[in-house]
Amino acid sequence: MSQHVVVVGAVALGPKAACRFKRLEPDSKVTMVDQSDLISYGGCGIPYFVSGDVSDASQLQSTSFHMVRDAKFFQSVKDIDVLTNTGVLSIDRNSKTVKVRNVLDQREEDLPYDQLVLATGSRPKRLPVPGADLKGVFTVSNLNEAMAIKQGLADGEVEKAVVIGAGAIGLEMAEALADLWGIETTVIEVADQILPGIVSPNIARMAQCHLDENDIAVRLDEMVQRLEGTDRVEKVTTDKGTIDADMVIMAVGVAPNGELAKAAGLEVSASGAIVVNERMQTSDPHIFAGGDCVEIPHLLTGKPGYFPSGSLANRQGRVIGTNLAGGNAKFEGAVGTFIMKVFEMSLASAGMSLKTAKAEGSDALSVFVSQFDRAHFYPEKNLMYMELIVDRKTEKVLGVQGLGSMTDAVFARVNAVAAILKYSPTTADISNLELLYAPPFSAAMDIVNALGNTAENVLRGKNKLIDVDQFAKWWQDRDGSDAVFLDCRGWGNAKPFAEKYPDDWKSIPQDELSVRMDEVPRDKPLVLICNTGVRSYEAQLNLRQKGITNTYNLQGGMATVKKWGFDLL
Repeated sequence: MSQHVVVVGAVALGPKAACRFKRLEPDSKVTMVDQSDLISYGGCGIPYFVSGDVSDASQLQSTSFHMVRDAKFFQSVKDIDVLTNTGVLSIDRNSKTVKVRNVLDQREEDLPYDQLVLATGSRPKRLPVPGADLKGVFTVSNLNEAMAIKQGLADGEVEKAVVIGAGAIGLEMAEALADLWGIETTVIEVADQILPGIVSPNIARMAQCHLDENDIAVRLDEMVQRLEGTDRVEKVTTDKGTIDADMVIMAVGVAPNGELAKAAGLEVSASGAIVVNERMQTSDPHIFAGGDCVEIPHLLTGKPGYFPSGSLANRQGRVIGTNLAGGNAKFEGAVGTFIMKVFEMSLASAGMSLKTAKAEGSDALSVFVSQFDRAHFYPEKNLMYMELIVDRKTEKVLGVQGLGSMTDAVFARVNAVAAILKYSPTTADISNLELLYAPPFSAAMDIVNALGNTAENVLRGKNKLIDVDQFAKWWQDRDGSDAVFLDCRGWGNAKPFAEKYPDDWKSIPQDELSVRMDEVPRDKPLVLICNTGVRSYEAQLNLRQKGITNTYNLQGGMATVKKWGFDLL
């Protein structure tokens, strides 16, 4: 039996659900409604449109075979009606109609539906500060606003920009402004690190150093108080000072658009997100919802989670389309995955960070490994930096994150772990995870396996670690800490440090340690150092055999210290 499906929202989930349903029930009618004239575009590509990596806005709307997904395309190719420039005013669940209004001519009409899909997405949050409505102040909400941002840049209106918020969108926009356009760009973040809640402080610090190397100033622990200007924004005033700015980008998160659902009496969470079951049905079985407007289960915590993502929206859209046609497809939830480019580097995570794991009540620890992304003897290689989050009691892996060059190295490793997180893998599973190997692609003992091995060694008390931030604190307070810094590298690597700091930095190569044991201080804490943490771990085992146990192995070694931006020389 043919039916009429109305889809509210036509950016990501809406078109996916509509097209999937239409393939399964070609004789049924589908109507999509969207308040914008631009539909079915890749919203996650907006920063790359602003940066110029994507030269034209139509490319974000295009199919892989270069057809623009506008209303005409959906009508002629997909047999789907689209009402653009049309907002939905209300839903009448009793009569099964939606009241819509054309935003251009204000005409209203009632659309009957047999089944309804809510793909209302999210909206960017705006700081409630004076001056937020000045010209030159933007959010990154849709393609129309992105085009306005780019036009202002192209017209030469901007010399200095401030991005408020150091989450993914904020950093992507900062890179876009600084890289292509040469805009003097400052990022302001109220938290004490960039990407708060997403990655560890150490990886955040390394990424921030890379931003600094590319002339983006990052100001942490700073709160915006007001924006100033007569007509156009001219200054940003914070609790720590004033910054000149011709453009301000507010990137302080998003909120789900659940108001329409709430007004219709559907169940909505305290955060404003629509509550759905595993079939993506709302509390009304004839109404489905998905994408940035819904909550879905967090597969690691078991609690409702909010995961605004174009990838998840498309997958949920397929589930909805299948179920509209009478199927029984299910969407289990998500572990939370994230990846972004930071100039020439990639940064990725899956699952929980150490901070979020502890907030969920886990007695969690993190281990950190730096290692080449290819075999050490292969001529072309780059260092990767990866962290694994593990529950001490159960030894279950809770999350993984990494930073490395703009190849597929970090992407592939985090993806591999992300795929199995919902199955509650242990450190043993990670140690023995089968991964592809050939010297041009990886080491024989991949960094993922090394993470599992390191975690097991820590849990068994074999590897006693010190993190790079603690190392930095001890070094800066070395007179008070009484620690001795023992360099286990060859003399060539250790010489500059040992000669500059003869009282604090001692050099004994790991392969000479057994015959020079009498030179090792036994009455002071020893911080063991090598390039990546491997030789220093071997030194720690050697020392333990001789009864010297007050030792700390520097995680990630000097490679991490350097990437972290801590200059000892």
